[in-house]
Amino acid sequence: MNSYHINKGIGRAVEFKGLKAQYLFIFAGGLLAVLLCVMLMYIAGVNTSLCLILGGISSGVLIWQTFALNGKYGEHGLMKVGARKKHPKYIISRKNIYRYLKNNRKRTDV
Repeated sequence: MNSYHINKGIGRAVEFKGLKAQYLFIFAGGLLAVLLCVMLMYIAGVNTSLCLILGGISSGVLIWQTFALNGKYGEHGLMKVGARKKHPKYIISRKNIYRYLKNNRKRTDV
C-alpha cells in the first residue's frame, strides 16, 4: 500500500504531490464540488454513463488547471495576481491645475 507523507515544517507551506498552499485547498474543494454535482445528477435521474463522463471530464480539467496554476504562479503568485488586479493602473485627479498652484502659494505665504 502506498504511503503519502504530508510534511509541514516550521515556516513552510503545506505540500502534497507538488501542490502547495492554496492550490491544495482549491484542488480538494473542487473535487468535492465535482463529486456533489455527480451525486445530484445521479439522484435527479440523469443517465449513469453521462454522470460518469461529465464527472471524469470536469475532474480532469480541475486537476489539469490546478497543477497548471501551481506551476505558473507558484506558492504565493496567485495572491499577487489578485492584488495586482485590485491595484489601480493610474490615479485620476480631476482638480484644476490652478487649484494646485493656488494651494502652493498659500503655504509659502504663511
